Amino acid sequence: MAEYSQPSFNISIEEEYQFIDPDSRELRGFATAQGLTLKDAHGESAERQRNTGSEQFTPRAGASSGNAPPAAGTPICSDISQARQELLRVRREMRELAESHGLKLMAAGAHPFTYWEREQEESPRYRALIEDTQFIARRLLAFGMYVHIGIDDRNLAIDVMNAMRYLLPHILCLANASPFWQGLDTGLASYRSVLLDALPRTGIPNAFRSLNDYLSYVDTLLRTKSIPDAEAIWWDIRPHSRQQDRSRLPSETGGNARPGQRETDQAALEIRVCDALPDIDDVLAISALIQATVAWMVDLRHRNMSFRLYDRTLIAENKWRAVRYGLQGKLLDFGIEQEVPIRDLLHELLERVEPVLDRLNCRSDVAHIQTIMQRGASSDQQRQVWSQSRGDGKAVVDFLVSQTEQSL
Repeated sequence: MAEYSQPSFNISIEEEYQFIDPDSRELRGFATAQGLTLKDAHGESAERQRNTGSEQFTPRAGASSGNAPPAAGTPICSDISQARQELLRVRREMRELAESHGLKLMAAGAHPFTYWEREQEESPRYRALIEDTQFIARRLLAFGMYVHIGIDDRNLAIDVMNAMRYLLPHILCLANASPFWQGLDTGLASYRSVLLDALPRTGIPNAFRSLNDYLSYVDTLLRTKSIPDAEAIWWDIRPHSRQQDRSRLPSETGGNARPGQRETDQAALEIRVCDALPDIDDVLAISALIQATVAWMVDLRHRNMSFRLYDRTLIAENKWRAVRYGLQGKLLDFGIEQEVPIRDLLHELLERVEPVLDRLNCRSDVAHIQTIMQRGASSDQQRQVWSQSRGDGKAVVDFLVSQTEQSL
């Protein structure tokens, strides 16, 4: 068994936000870590792009130039407490940005009823996606939450990724927030997952024998011009390199950071299976659970133990159950080859990660997982509003906006 040093387990969170017209409740724009797109009252749009190493604003018809938007993600944080402070700051900045355009801020996996014409978007990465996937990408209107956990040893990151695949459906059962699509109840907990899985290089990845095995896979795609870079691999979990903005973390630099100074290539695992969630306590609880699960799996490695690896096709069976039923369903326990209520499996996971919670300073945040299980995930809450309002999508939007903004 290979020897590994203890990772930092630092954490960063990216969210994709929706900007909502307060009268019609229609979607008027959205923000991601890559940039910002807004439509004005006449349906014309402006896009602000965030490029590697620099920021620029690209005006469109009806738009005026200005500063680049705030990032839709936190810097790298030492623990979940710092991540909470940073995520609150990000959401407040996004709310201020929305209000400056007369809009409301909303976080959810999908808008309940909007039809969006995405043909107007012209970022280079989006144009490449359209060329590659044609109509599939044009119908995408899905918003996610992406959690990055620092694992400095890239070989260890591959080992943990292999094992973490099994628990991605469990996490999705907690982090679903897209039951509606274009005014209809899809019957699913996470319709966003269905939208994304129509794209190439998405879903549950295969297990890799080693870091070199993974790098060989990426190199094959690059050499055959299948992808422009590794960022075009959109699995539910993937190795990731983050940029650390040292100017945002003076406490870690002794106060000597220069404006714009960046430290690049911070190795991490990125968990991409989660829908964007309105309740910030849900976001932080699930992020903390992900962090604790990664730490637990690293501890197994340090004790010369391993987590049994299952075939991707078996894990995909559980992902479908998570997509369809969320917290209301059962997942397959492949160890005993039986279906088990997801709440029982989540209680078991919480017991497994309990020994690492104090070390990570995330016990109180992980405790909120119990609240989610008792109350229901965001999709469950949205359906309650939908039912009480007799299928009024605007009432669902109002609920999501209120949840997104109420803690800020």
